[in-house]
Amino acid sequence: MKTKSFLELADVKVIAAAAEAEALKNNWAVTIAIVDDAGNLLWLQRLDDAAAISSHIAPAKAHTAAMGRRESKVYEDMVNGGRTSFLSAPGIDGLLEGGVPIVKDGQVIGAVGVSGVKSNEDAQIARAGIAALGL
Repeated sequence: MKTKSFLELADVKVIAAAAEAEALKNNWAVTIAIVDDAGNLLWLQRLDDAAAISSHIAPAKAHTAAMGRRESKVYEDMVNGGRTSFLSAPGIDGLLEGGVPIVKDGQVIGAVGVSGVKSNEDAQIARAGIAALGL
């Protein structure tokens, strides 16, 4: 049997602070969502001036990255590449770049989803948050 790591509240706060710092450094108004390995929401933070819809998109991106165990961009690329049937996959809504899994010892322990600016910038913020854990 394997031993499984999981995110603690202290970890979530570190991720959120680093992601917020990256967004503020670039003057990007975004929403930051952090989920556990099952896609359950642990943290939601909407920065000033972030669009209201981003509070729905960011958790969806995080959920997709956690459940799929890969960046949500993989699914966006799949659909854009013509595999539109993937849009019918059950329980997956965040098929846009900006969801990044948190991986420790080869296991996905959660994910960060960001929404509010260009998708590659959303992913940049998510990665900055995850990097703060020093995994």
